[in-house]
Amino acid sequence: MSDTNKEVMDLVWGRPSGGGVPVSLFRRWSQGFVFSEAERSALEQFEGGPCAVIAPVQMHGLTCVLFILTEEEQRTVLCSTLSEILESACLNKTQAFHLATLPRAKTTDSSDITDSHPEPESSQPTDTPTALAAEELGFERFHSVIQKRTLRTVGELREAVLSLYDTWKNKFGVLLFLYSVILTKGIENIKNEIEDTSEPLIDPVYGHGSQSLINLLVTGHAVSNVWDGDRECSGMKLRGIHQQASVGFLTLMESLRYCKVGAFLKSPKFPIWILGSETHLSVFFTKEMALVAPESPSEQARRVFQTFDPEDNGFIPDTLLEDVMKALDLVSEPDYVNLMKSKLDPEGLGIILLGQFLQEFFPNQDSVIPDSFPVYHYNGLKQSNHNEKVSYVEGTALIMGFEDPMVRTDDTPVKRCLQTKWLYIELLWTTERSPSLN
Repeated sequence: MSDTNKEVMDLVWGRPSGGGVPVSLFRRWSQGFVFSEAERSALEQFEGGPCAVIAPVQMHGLTCVLFILTEEEQRTVLCSTLSEILESACLNKTQAFHLATLPRAKTTDSSDITDSHPEPESSQPTDTPTALAAEELGFERFHSVIQKRTLRTVGELREAVLSLYDTWKNKFGVLLFLYSVILTKGIENIKNEIEDTSEPLIDPVYGHGSQSLINLLVTGHAVSNVWDGDRECSGMKLRGIHQQASVGFLTLMESLRYCKVGAFLKSPKFPIWILGSETHLSVFFTKEMALVAPESPSEQARRVFQTFDPEDNGFIPDTLLEDVMKALDLVSEPDYVNLMKSKLDPEGLGIILLGQFLQEFFPNQDSVIPDSFPVYHYNGLKQSNHNEKVSYVEGTALIMGFEDPMVRTDDTPVKRCLQTKWLYIELLWTTERSPSLN
């Protein structure tokens, strides 16, 4: 087994005690990218765990097309999506791309992850990657036969990904794609971004993907946090998200006050969000582009203010007011700043409230968000769908300016997750039961 092979295994699976990765955990991750028969643009997840890869791929794919696809369109959309995620993981356009593939010819146990070129098709059906995956490969054997294929240009990458469509669909497709992202990004580059390098990308006990893995597939960066920018804590730099993401992320953990998702993930370029529960990832999306309109001055002010309020207290010490005003290009002459301190903190408590700050500098800014719009929810697990058929649940979202008891809907995990972005959102689903976050 090669050093690269071992490094990938350690990064993804860690070094579990007691004889390696449990067979049941590896089996749960051993699936391909398979479209639902009931919803031809929705990917199915067979068991718990690989949602950390499947949900981001589903989410990126929704930026290309929604709903009904022919079989050829499924091939085009999936491969285009996988290519785009690999491109986002590549540090620069002059760097090579790497695909983790299974060999097409029979191999021995000594086969390693090495640079290779496609081998001729064998006439024996048992020699195909599909047959190898289905019949022969356990954890150790699978990792011993993986090969690395190197592509030099985006054009070569897209052509190669398209040619491997059957590989992505079949058993191990999800893992081979994950390893392709890791090899393209670079193992050391990923380790430099992860906060705790002893934490594997896949939990060795429960099989869930880490936040670093989710961030890698959503943004191209394997940072461990979801806030905007970097923070200092006891002399240690804690890395966050550094630019607006194409697609977003919201989590139930924020409603429980375990974390705070920053604006770069909450307000992405497309109105598509991964929703995270304690154990699973699903996707919420809409076609309403007004939801991701460019940041208004008041929204920018709120985001900047909150970077000076990392604990989300809703206020900052008055000593930071000048820094906030400078960051927003407001007049920040010392005399004017002192005047604003007196006005915003008339009782001399030494704090500046977010609400009063916004009202003073950005009053009466109307939101461009419509009062209501169609929404959809995707959950890749069959057992979480009606009649165990993976399909989108349709509904209508109502965005209220305040809580209105006349239109209050059930308090569900999906709603609590969305309330971290739209505090007074109500959801009216077309199904009898609300969609499941788990």
